[in-house]
Amino acid sequence: MADASILVIDDEIGMRNFLTKILQPRCKHVEQAGSAAQAEELMDRRHFDLVILDNVMPRKSGLTWIAEQRRVGFYADAIMITAYADLETVIEAMRAGVSDFVLKPFRSNQILTAVARVLDRKNLRRENYLLRHELLAEGAHVRGKLVGTSPALEEVRGMLGKLSALPTPVLFTGESGTGKELAARTLHQMSDRGERPFVAVNCASIPPDRIAEELFGAIGADGRPRDGLLRHADGGTLFFDEVAQMPEPLQVALLRVLEDHRVRPVGAERELPLDLRFLFATNDDLDRLVAEGKFRADLYHRINVVGIRMPSLRDRAEDIVELATLFMMTFAQSMGKPELALDDETLLKLRLYDWPGNVRELRNLVERSVILGQFPEEFRGAGEITGAKAVEDLDLVVQRHILHMLDRCGGNRAETARRLGVSRKTIDRKLAAWAVD
Repeated sequence: MADASILVIDDEIGMRNFLTKILQPRCKHVEQAGSAAQAEELMDRRHFDLVILDNVMPRKSGLTWIAEQRRVGFYADAIMITAYADLETVIEAMRAGVSDFVLKPFRSNQILTAVARVLDRKNLRRENYLLRHELLAEGAHVRGKLVGTSPALEEVRGMLGKLSALPTPVLFTGESGTGKELAARTLHQMSDRGERPFVAVNCASIPPDRIAEELFGAIGADGRPRDGLLRHADGGTLFFDEVAQMPEPLQVALLRVLEDHRVRPVGAERELPLDLRFLFATNDDLDRLVAEGKFRADLYHRINVVGIRMPSLRDRAEDIVELATLFMMTFAQSMGKPELALDDETLLKLRLYDWPGNVRELRNLVERSVILGQFPEEFRGAGEITGAKAVEDLDLVVQRHILHMLDRCGGNRAETARRLGVSRKTIDRKLAAWAVD
Protein backbone atom coordinates (compact mmCIF):
# COMPACT_ATOMS: atom_id res chain seq x y z
CA MET A 1 0.00 0.00 0.00
CA ALA A 2 2.88 2.36 0.73
CA ASP A 3 3.83 2.48 -2.98
CA ALA A 4 0.29 2.75 -4.31
CA SER A 5 -1.19 5.61 -6.31
CA ILE A 6 -4.96 5.88 -5.75
CA LEU A 7 -7.74 7.96 -7.34
CA VAL A 8 -10.96 8.60 -5.38
CA ILE A 9 -14.04 9.45 -7.49
CA ASP A 10 -17.24 10.61 -5.80
CA ASP A 11 -19.58 13.55 -6.38
CA GLU A 12 -19.96 14.02 -2.60
CA ILE A 13 -17.08 16.12 -1.30
CA GLY A 14 -17.52 14.78 2.23
CA MET A 15 -16.98 11.19 1.07
CA ARG A 16 -13.97 12.19 -1.07
CA ASN A 17 -12.35 13.97 1.84
CA PHE A 18 -13.07 11.08 4.22
CA LEU A 19 -11.46 8.52 1.90
CA THR A 20 -8.51 10.81 1.16
CA LYS A 21 -7.94 11.42 4.87
CA ILE A 22 -7.66 7.71 5.73
CA LEU A 23 -5.68 6.74 2.63
CA GLN A 24 -3.17 9.60 2.30
CA PRO A 25 -1.00 8.72 5.33
CA ARG A 26 -0.71 5.12 4.14
CA CYS A 27 -0.24 5.53 0.37
CA LYS A 28 2.33 7.10 -1.91
CA HIS A 29 -0.13 9.31 -3.78
CA VAL A 30 -3.87 10.02 -3.46
CA GLU A 31 -5.95 12.30 -5.68
CA GLN A 32 -9.68 12.94 -5.84
CA ALA A 33 -12.18 13.76 -8.58
CA GLY A 34 -15.73 15.01 -8.24
CA SER A 35 -16.91 13.79 -11.64
CA ALA A 36 -16.14 11.30 -14.38
CA ALA A 37 -14.81 14.08 -16.63
CA GLN A 38 -12.39 15.28 -13.95
CA ALA A 39 -11.28 11.71 -13.31
CA GLU A 40 -10.50 11.22 -17.02
CA GLU A 41 -8.36 14.37 -17.04
CA LEU A 42 -6.36 13.09 -14.08
CA MET A 43 -5.95 9.65 -15.64
CA ASP A 44 -4.63 11.20 -18.86
CA ARG A 45 -1.84 12.82 -16.83
CA ARG A 46 -0.75 9.91 -14.64
CA HIS A 47 -1.32 6.23 -13.91
CA PHE A 48 -3.25 5.08 -10.84
CA ASP A 49 -2.88 1.61 -9.38
CA LEU A 50 -6.36 1.70 -7.89
CA VAL A 51 -9.58 3.68 -8.42
CA ILE A 52 -12.22 3.89 -5.69
CA LEU A 53 -15.56 5.16 -6.98
CA ASP A 54 -19.23 5.37 -6.11
CA ASN A 55 -21.59 3.48 -8.39
CA VAL A 56 -24.12 6.34 -8.26
CA MET A 57 -22.65 9.33 -10.11
CA PRO A 58 -24.28 12.18 -12.08
CA ARG A 59 -25.27 11.32 -15.68
CA LYS A 60 -23.86 7.77 -15.64
CA SER A 61 -23.22 4.99 -13.18
CA GLY A 62 -19.77 3.99 -12.01
CA LEU A 63 -20.11 0.64 -13.77
CA THR A 64 -21.00 2.31 -17.08
CA TRP A 65 -18.02 4.65 -16.75
CA ILE A 66 -15.60 1.78 -16.00
CA ALA A 67 -16.87 -0.20 -19.00
CA GLU A 68 -16.30 2.84 -21.22
CA GLN A 69 -12.82 3.42 -19.81
CA ARG A 70 -11.80 -0.22 -20.31
CA ARG A 71 -12.29 0.24 -24.03
CA VAL A 72 -9.97 3.27 -24.24
CA GLY A 73 -7.35 2.01 -21.81
CA PHE A 74 -8.23 1.70 -18.10
CA TYR A 75 -5.40 -0.22 -16.46
CA ALA A 76 -6.20 0.38 -12.79
CA ASP A 77 -7.94 -2.00 -10.42
CA ALA A 78 -11.28 -0.71 -9.14
CA ILE A 79 -13.19 -0.82 -5.86
CA MET A 80 -16.88 0.00 -6.12
CA ILE A 81 -18.72 1.75 -3.29
CA THR A 82 -22.44 0.97 -3.36
CA ALA A 83 -25.43 1.04 -1.05
CA TYR A 84 -26.51 -2.40 -2.26
CA ALA A 85 -25.18 -5.10 -4.56
CA ASP A 86 -27.83 -7.41 -6.01
CA LEU A 87 -26.90 -10.34 -8.25
CA GLU A 88 -27.41 -8.38 -11.47
CA THR A 89 -25.11 -5.58 -10.27
CA VAL A 90 -22.45 -8.08 -9.19
CA ILE A 91 -22.50 -9.82 -12.60
CA GLU A 92 -22.30 -6.49 -14.42
CA ALA A 93 -19.44 -5.40 -12.18
CA MET A 94 -17.49 -8.61 -12.81
CA ARG A 95 -17.90 -8.11 -16.57
CA ALA A 96 -16.64 -4.55 -16.22
CA GLY A 97 -13.63 -5.76 -14.24
CA VAL A 98 -14.42 -4.41 -10.77
CA SER A 99 -12.05 -5.97 -8.24
CA ASP A 100 -14.02 -5.52 -4.99
CA PHE A 101 -17.14 -4.03 -3.39
CA VAL A 102 -17.54 -1.98 -0.23
CA LEU A 103 -21.13 -1.62 0.97
CA LYS A 104 -22.40 1.59 2.53
CA PRO A 105 -22.30 2.48 5.32
CA PHE A 106 -18.69 1.40 6.04
CA ARG A 107 -15.94 2.11 8.53
CA SER A 108 -12.38 3.15 7.74
CA ASN A 109 -10.96 -0.30 8.51
CA GLN A 110 -13.29 -1.87 5.93
CA ILE A 111 -12.05 0.33 3.08
CA LEU A 112 -8.43 -0.15 4.19
CA THR A 113 -8.89 -3.93 4.20
CA ALA A 114 -10.41 -3.85 0.71
CA VAL A 115 -7.59 -1.64 -0.61
CA ALA A 116 -4.91 -3.92 0.87
CA ARG A 117 -6.64 -7.01 -0.51
CA VAL A 118 -6.92 -5.61 -4.05
CA LEU A 119 -3.34 -4.30 -4.11
CA ASP A 120 -2.00 -7.63 -2.79
CA ARG A 121 -3.76 -9.47 -5.60
CA LYS A 122 -2.46 -6.95 -8.13
CA ASN A 123 1.13 -7.35 -6.89
CA LEU A 124 0.80 -11.15 -6.88
CA ARG A 125 -0.40 -11.13 -10.51
CA ARG A 126 2.53 -8.92 -11.43
CA GLU A 127 5.07 -11.12 -9.66
CA ASN A 128 3.65 -14.28 -11.26
CA TYR A 129 3.73 -12.69 -14.71
CA LEU A 130 7.35 -11.57 -14.32
CA LEU A 131 8.38 -14.95 -12.92
CA ARG A 132 6.81 -16.78 -15.87
CA HIS A 133 8.51 -14.37 -18.26
CA GLU A 134 11.91 -14.92 -16.67
CA LEU A 135 11.54 -18.70 -16.66
CA LEU A 136 10.42 -18.74 -20.30
CA ALA A 137 13.29 -16.42 -21.20
CA GLU A 138 15.75 -18.80 -19.50
CA GLY A 139 17.17 -15.89 -17.55
CA ALA A 140 16.80 -17.34 -14.07
CA HIS A 141 20.45 -18.47 -14.03
CA VAL A 142 21.73 -14.91 -14.49
CA ARG A 143 22.24 -14.16 -10.84
CA GLY A 144 24.98 -13.36 -8.39
CA LYS A 145 27.62 -10.70 -8.81
CA LEU A 146 30.46 -9.77 -11.10
CA VAL A 147 33.33 -12.02 -9.99
CA GLY A 148 36.97 -11.07 -10.38
CA THR A 149 39.59 -8.48 -9.48
CA SER A 150 41.21 -7.88 -12.87
CA PRO A 151 41.83 -4.24 -13.91
CA ALA A 152 39.40 -4.64 -16.83
CA LEU A 153 36.57 -5.72 -14.51
CA GLU A 154 37.42 -3.06 -11.92
CA GLU A 155 37.03 -0.46 -14.67
CA VAL A 156 33.53 -1.80 -15.38
CA ARG A 157 32.67 -1.66 -11.67
CA GLY A 158 33.85 1.93 -11.53
CA MET A 159 31.55 2.91 -14.40
CA LEU A 160 28.60 1.13 -12.79
CA GLY A 161 29.24 3.04 -9.58
CA LYS A 162 29.20 6.37 -11.42
CA LEU A 163 25.96 5.52 -13.23
CA SER A 164 24.04 3.84 -10.40
CA ALA A 165 22.33 6.99 -9.13
CA LEU A 166 21.42 8.32 -12.60
CA PRO A 167 18.42 7.55 -14.84
CA THR A 168 20.66 7.57 -17.94
CA PRO A 169 20.20 4.82 -20.57
CA VAL A 170 23.27 2.58 -20.82
CA LEU A 171 24.40 0.44 -23.77
CA PHE A 172 26.42 -2.67 -22.84
CA THR A 173 28.55 -4.02 -25.66
CA GLY A 174 31.01 -6.89 -25.95
CA GLU A 175 31.33 -10.43 -27.19
CA SER A 176 28.70 -13.06 -26.47
CA GLY A 177 29.09 -14.60 -23.03
CA THR A 178 30.92 -11.70 -21.38
CA GLY A 179 28.19 -11.00 -18.81
CA LYS A 180 26.33 -8.03 -20.24
CA GLU A 181 23.04 -8.98 -18.56
CA LEU A 182 24.79 -9.65 -15.26
CA ALA A 183 26.39 -6.19 -15.43
CA ALA A 184 22.98 -4.67 -16.18
CA ARG A 185 21.43 -6.48 -13.20
CA THR A 186 24.31 -5.27 -11.03
CA LEU A 187 23.66 -1.67 -12.11
CA HIS A 188 19.95 -2.11 -11.31
CA GLN A 189 20.73 -3.53 -7.85
CA MET A 190 23.12 -0.64 -7.11
CA SER A 191 20.47 1.96 -8.02
CA ASP A 192 17.54 3.25 -5.98
CA ARG A 193 15.35 0.95 -8.11
CA GLY A 194 17.04 -2.15 -6.72
CA GLU A 195 13.92 -3.36 -4.90
CA ARG A 196 11.75 -2.91 -7.98
CA PRO A 197 11.47 -5.31 -10.97
CA PHE A 198 14.31 -5.99 -13.37
CA VAL A 199 12.81 -7.26 -16.63
CA ALA A 200 15.04 -8.65 -19.39
CA VAL A 201 13.71 -8.79 -22.95
CA ASN A 202 15.58 -10.67 -25.67
CA CYS A 203 14.67 -8.88 -28.89
CA ALA A 204 15.55 -11.96 -30.94
CA SER A 205 13.24 -14.34 -29.05
CA ILE A 206 9.83 -12.63 -29.29
CA PRO A 207 7.92 -13.27 -32.57
CA PRO A 208 7.57 -10.00 -34.54
CA ASP A 209 3.77 -10.35 -34.72
CA ARG A 210 3.51 -10.49 -30.92
CA ILE A 211 6.22 -8.12 -29.82
CA ALA A 212 4.02 -5.00 -29.61
CA GLU A 213 1.44 -6.69 -27.36
CA GLU A 214 4.15 -8.37 -25.27
CA LEU A 215 5.88 -5.06 -24.58
CA PHE A 216 3.14 -2.44 -24.66
CA GLY A 217 0.07 -4.43 -23.60
CA ALA A 218 -3.26 -4.55 -25.39
CA ILE A 219 -7.01 -4.30 -25.10
CA GLY A 220 -8.15 -7.91 -25.50
CA ALA A 221 -10.99 -9.19 -27.64
CA ASP A 222 -13.10 -9.37 -24.46
CA GLY A 223 -12.49 -5.66 -23.83
CA ARG A 224 -10.26 -6.30 -20.85
CA PRO A 225 -6.83 -4.64 -20.78
CA ARG A 226 -3.64 -6.69 -20.50
CA ASP A 227 -0.47 -5.09 -19.24
CA GLY A 228 2.71 -5.57 -21.24
CA LEU A 229 6.24 -5.94 -19.95
CA LEU A 230 6.79 -2.18 -19.84
CA ARG A 231 3.87 -1.69 -17.46
CA HIS A 232 4.77 -4.72 -15.36
CA ALA A 233 8.32 -3.35 -14.99
CA ASP A 234 7.08 0.12 -14.03
CA GLY A 235 9.24 1.66 -11.32
CA GLY A 236 12.12 -0.66 -12.13
CA THR A 237 14.50 -1.39 -15.00
CA LEU A 238 13.85 -2.78 -18.47
CA PHE A 239 16.81 -4.47 -20.17
CA PHE A 240 16.73 -5.00 -23.94
CA ASP A 241 19.22 -7.70 -24.97
CA GLU A 242 20.21 -8.40 -28.60
CA VAL A 243 19.00 -4.89 -29.42
CA ALA A 244 20.56 -5.09 -32.91
CA GLN A 245 17.85 -7.61 -33.84
CA MET A 246 14.99 -5.31 -32.88
CA PRO A 247 12.41 -5.11 -35.72
CA GLU A 248 12.01 -1.76 -37.46
CA PRO A 249 8.43 -1.10 -36.17
CA LEU A 250 9.58 -1.69 -32.61
CA GLN A 251 12.51 0.69 -33.10
CA VAL A 252 10.06 3.45 -34.04
CA ALA A 253 7.72 2.70 -31.12
CA LEU A 254 10.58 2.43 -28.61
CA LEU A 255 12.00 5.78 -29.70
CA ARG A 256 8.68 7.41 -28.79
CA VAL A 257 8.63 5.67 -25.42
CA LEU A 258 12.16 6.84 -24.63
CA GLU A 259 11.35 10.42 -25.59
CA ASP A 260 7.89 10.73 -23.98
CA HIS A 261 8.09 8.18 -21.13
CA ARG A 262 4.58 7.09 -22.06
CA VAL A 263 3.20 3.97 -23.71
CA ARG A 264 -0.01 3.31 -25.62
CA PRO A 265 -1.24 -0.30 -25.43
CA VAL A 266 -2.40 -1.89 -28.66
CA GLY A 267 -6.04 -0.95 -29.23
CA ALA A 268 -6.10 1.72 -26.50
CA GLU A 269 -6.75 5.44 -26.93
CA ARG A 270 -5.10 6.57 -23.72
CA GLU A 271 -1.32 6.71 -23.24
CA LEU A 272 0.00 5.55 -19.90
CA PRO A 273 2.94 7.22 -18.14
CA LEU A 274 6.03 5.13 -17.39
CA ASP A 275 8.67 5.30 -14.70
CA LEU A 276 11.41 3.10 -16.12
CA ARG A 277 15.15 3.01 -16.57
CA PHE A 278 16.21 1.49 -19.89
CA LEU A 279 19.36 -0.57 -20.37
CA PHE A 280 20.47 -2.14 -23.65
CA ALA A 281 22.98 -4.73 -24.82
CA THR A 282 24.37 -6.05 -28.07
CA ASN A 283 27.31 -8.10 -29.32
CA ASP A 284 26.90 -6.62 -32.79
CA ASP A 285 28.47 -3.51 -34.33
CA LEU A 286 25.68 -0.93 -34.15
CA ASP A 287 27.79 1.72 -35.90
CA ARG A 288 28.03 -0.59 -38.92
CA LEU A 289 24.31 -1.41 -38.81
CA VAL A 290 23.43 2.30 -38.69
CA ALA A 291 25.72 2.98 -41.68
CA GLU A 292 24.04 0.12 -43.57
CA GLY A 293 20.58 1.46 -42.76
CA LYS A 294 19.65 -1.60 -40.69
CA PHE A 295 19.31 0.27 -37.38
CA ARG A 296 17.78 3.71 -36.85
CA ALA A 297 20.40 6.37 -36.22
CA ASP A 298 18.07 8.41 -33.98
CA LEU A 299 17.38 5.40 -31.75
CA TYR A 300 21.08 4.49 -31.65
CA HIS A 301 22.01 7.96 -30.38
CA ARG A 302 19.15 7.82 -27.86
CA ILE A 303 20.25 4.50 -26.31
CA ASN A 304 24.00 5.09 -26.56
CA VAL A 305 24.18 7.96 -24.08
CA VAL A 306 26.76 6.01 -22.08
CA GLY A 307 28.43 2.84 -23.30
CA ILE A 308 30.11 0.12 -21.24
CA ARG A 309 32.16 -2.48 -23.09
CA MET A 310 32.36 -5.78 -21.25
CA PRO A 311 35.85 -7.30 -21.46
CA SER A 312 36.34 -10.72 -22.98
CA LEU A 313 37.58 -13.45 -20.64
CA ARG A 314 40.97 -13.50 -22.36
CA ASP A 315 41.32 -9.80 -21.45
CA ARG A 316 40.60 -10.55 -17.80
CA ALA A 317 42.42 -13.88 -17.58
CA GLU A 318 43.37 -13.14 -13.98
CA ASP A 319 39.75 -13.94 -13.06
CA ILE A 320 39.60 -17.41 -14.66
CA VAL A 321 40.73 -19.34 -11.59
CA GLU A 322 38.32 -17.49 -9.27
CA LEU A 323 35.43 -18.03 -11.69
CA ALA A 324 36.21 -21.73 -12.13
CA THR A 325 36.37 -22.20 -8.37
CA LEU A 326 33.03 -20.46 -7.86
CA PHE A 327 31.31 -22.42 -10.64
CA MET A 328 32.69 -25.70 -9.30
CA MET A 329 31.32 -25.06 -5.80
CA THR A 330 27.96 -23.79 -7.11
CA PHE A 331 27.24 -26.70 -9.46
CA ALA A 332 28.48 -29.37 -7.07
CA GLN A 333 26.16 -28.05 -4.34
CA SER A 334 23.12 -27.60 -6.61
CA MET A 335 23.47 -31.09 -8.13
CA GLY A 336 24.51 -32.88 -4.95
CA LYS A 337 27.68 -34.13 -6.61
CA PRO A 338 31.30 -34.07 -5.39
CA GLU A 339 33.53 -31.21 -6.44
CA LEU A 340 36.24 -32.11 -8.94
CA ALA A 341 39.84 -31.49 -7.93
CA LEU A 342 41.18 -28.21 -9.31
CA ASP A 343 44.87 -29.11 -9.24
CA ASP A 344 47.69 -26.85 -10.37
CA GLU A 345 47.93 -28.44 -13.83
CA THR A 346 44.20 -28.11 -14.52
CA LEU A 347 44.19 -24.50 -13.36
CA LEU A 348 47.14 -23.74 -15.63
CA LYS A 349 45.37 -25.31 -18.62
CA LEU A 350 42.22 -23.32 -17.85
CA ARG A 351 44.30 -20.16 -17.66
CA LEU A 352 46.08 -20.77 -20.98
CA TYR A 353 42.93 -21.56 -22.95
CA ASP A 354 41.61 -18.69 -25.14
CA TRP A 355 37.90 -19.00 -24.17
CA PRO A 356 36.20 -17.78 -27.37
CA GLY A 357 32.84 -18.29 -25.62
CA ASN A 358 34.00 -16.21 -22.65
CA VAL A 359 32.53 -16.65 -19.15
CA ARG A 360 29.55 -18.59 -20.51
CA GLU A 361 31.87 -21.18 -22.06
CA LEU A 362 33.82 -21.57 -18.80
CA ARG A 363 30.58 -21.92 -16.84
CA ASN A 364 29.26 -24.57 -19.22
CA LEU A 365 32.56 -26.47 -19.13
CA VAL A 366 32.53 -26.69 -15.33
CA GLU A 367 28.83 -27.68 -15.26
CA ARG A 368 29.38 -30.43 -17.83
CA SER A 369 32.48 -31.67 -15.97
CA VAL A 370 30.60 -31.91 -12.67
CA ILE A 371 27.82 -33.90 -14.38
CA LEU A 372 30.31 -36.32 -16.02
CA GLY A 373 32.58 -36.55 -12.98
CA GLN A 374 35.74 -35.46 -14.81
CA PHE A 375 37.19 -32.68 -16.92
CA PRO A 376 37.63 -33.11 -20.68
CA GLU A 377 41.01 -34.58 -21.52
CA GLU A 378 42.44 -31.27 -22.74
CA PHE A 379 41.86 -29.72 -19.30
CA ARG A 380 42.58 -32.77 -17.15
CA GLY A 381 45.60 -32.47 -14.87
CA ALA A 382 47.64 -34.72 -12.64
CA GLY A 383 49.12 -32.08 -10.38
CA GLU A 384 49.85 -32.87 -6.75
CA ILE A 385 48.78 -29.46 -5.46
CA THR A 386 45.00 -29.05 -5.10
CA GLY A 387 42.44 -27.07 -3.17
CA ALA A 388 43.08 -23.62 -1.76
CA LYS A 389 46.85 -23.96 -2.10
CA ALA A 390 46.56 -24.54 -5.87
CA VAL A 391 44.37 -21.46 -6.16
CA GLU A 392 46.14 -19.08 -3.78
CA ASP A 393 49.82 -20.10 -3.72
CA LEU A 394 51.77 -17.02 -4.83
CA ASP A 395 54.33 -18.95 -6.89
CA LEU A 396 51.56 -20.73 -8.79
CA VAL A 397 49.68 -17.46 -9.32
CA VAL A 398 52.86 -15.91 -10.76
CA GLN A 399 53.51 -18.97 -12.93
CA ARG A 400 50.01 -18.92 -14.41
CA HIS A 401 50.27 -15.19 -15.09
CA ILE A 402 53.68 -15.32 -16.80
CA LEU A 403 52.85 -18.38 -18.90
CA HIS A 404 49.54 -16.82 -19.95
CA MET A 405 51.30 -13.63 -21.05
CA LEU A 406 53.99 -15.66 -22.85
CA ASP A 407 51.20 -17.48 -24.72
CA ARG A 408 49.54 -14.15 -25.62
CA CYS A 409 52.89 -12.92 -26.98
CA GLY A 410 53.34 -15.99 -29.17
CA GLY A 411 56.30 -17.24 -27.13
CA ASN A 412 58.25 -13.97 -27.48
CA ARG A 413 60.11 -13.66 -24.17
CA ALA A 414 61.29 -10.10 -24.74
CA GLU A 415 57.75 -8.87 -25.45
CA THR A 416 56.45 -10.83 -22.46
CA ALA A 417 59.01 -9.13 -20.21
CA ARG A 418 58.11 -5.72 -21.63
CA ARG A 419 54.37 -6.19 -21.00
CA LEU A 420 54.96 -7.49 -17.48
CA GLY A 421 57.42 -4.71 -16.66
CA VAL A 422 60.28 -7.05 -15.71
CA SER A 423 63.67 -7.91 -17.22
CA ARG A 424 64.20 -10.57 -19.88
CA LYS A 425 66.51 -12.36 -17.44
CA THR A 426 63.69 -12.67 -14.92
CA ILE A 427 61.51 -14.38 -17.52
CA ASP A 428 64.34 -16.73 -18.58
CA ARG A 429 65.06 -17.65 -14.95
CA LYS A 430 61.41 -18.37 -14.17
CA LEU A 431 60.93 -20.50 -17.29
CA ALA A 432 64.06 -22.48 -16.54
CA ALA A 433 62.84 -23.18 -13.00
CA TRP A 434 59.54 -24.45 -14.44
CA ALA A 435 61.37 -26.48 -17.12
CA VAL A 436 59.61 -24.60 -19.90
CA ASP A 437 61.43 -24.55 -23.23
